[in-house]
Amino acid sequence: MFSRFSKSSHRNRQVDKHELEKANARLVWRIVVIVALMFGFGFAVAPYYDSICAYWGIGGRPKGPSPNIGYSVDESREITLEFVTAVNGAMPLAFRAEKAKLKIHPGQYYSVKFYAENQSDKKLVGRAIPTILPISESSHLKKVECFCFSEQVFEPHQEREMPVRFVVDPEVQADVKDMTLSYTFFDITEQTQTNQ
Repeated sequence: MFSRFSKSSHRNRQVDKHELEKANARLVWRIVVIVALMFGFGFAVAPYYDSICAYWGIGGRPKGPSPNIGYSVDESREITLEFVTAVNGAMPLAFRAEKAKLKIHPGQYYSVKFYAENQSDKKLVGRAIPTILPISESSHLKKVECFCFSEQVFEPHQEREMPVRFVVDPEVQADVKDMTLSYTFFDITEQTQTNQ
């Protein structure tokens, strides 16, 4: 009797083991399919991301220079524009704006200087990515001249003055009293060296 029980138990274990292997194979197959779908979705969503970023001027896709349009200045309105600077990661760059804030009138052109200094003994190549807040009004801040339109090369210990010339379109929403123009510098030295 004991031997019958042991043979039956052994067969059950073999059947259970076979079923477990089939279940594991199905699970692995499902995971592979999900990963492939996620990968495909990443490629499929890229054109939508690009068009949204292009529309709002965000997400690391700075627009090129805006044309120098002669707007009528709205002196009855005043907007406080704040300038924020940041350096991504451990990039050895000191980066600041000439002014922290500026009171502006929509339709009037302004220039602000930004300063960056390479604090290392090596040549640096950087790219500044702008962000404009509130996002819903970002298309109304038009940059005519900006260091964000191209890569910036800094020799060792070099300090550079980088002007930005801009205007806020008078079509900006009437309730907007504050805007922020933020720049984040990214170190692209290695990428430019591998592309050469």
